[in-house]
Amino acid sequence: MGRGKFKGKPTGRRQFSTPEEMLAGTSSRPRTFKQAEAKEEEEERSEEESGEESEEESESKSACLYFCQFKKRKGTQGVIEIENPNLVKPKTLKARDVDIEKTTELSRREREEIEKQKAHERYMRMQEQGKTEQARKDLDRLALIRQQRAEAAKKREEEKAAKEHKKVEARK
Repeated sequence: MGRGKFKGKPTGRRQFSTPEEMLAGTSSRPRTFKQAEAKEEEEERSEEESGEESEEESESKSACLYFCQFKKRKGTQGVIEIENPNLVKPKTLKARDVDIEKTTELSRREREEIEKQKAHERYMRMQEQGKTEQARKDLDRLALIRQQRAEAAKKREEEKAAKEHKKVEARK
């Protein structure tokens, strides 16, 4: 009988095993899956050593293993066997099984990226050779600038020569 206005949990009270129960092995604590599996393996080893096992024991063990497999699954997974076509299973290959000559298929994005890089390289090669429209314009502009610079240099030389000529005439 609880005290206060709050009710206890509907799960009831916890029951703890006493040290005597644990030593005796009569604990009411349920075994976990790993403990049950380890116990079954132990039993199998002991039976293999002692000899043949009876058919009933082997059937009960196989039934237990069968139900343990479905016990782990959640929801309808245990009832319905469905294979997801979109699920990509990781394929582990050993070094000796790897086919070197096999080409892997690239995704669409990877293919487009490679094509883009190749097109850019082709364009740059054409640009260096002066075959593109932009390269022709650049070369024309460069030729015009060189011509202007040459004319400006010639003009400076003439002015310099003229100044020196004036100085020489002024000294006389």
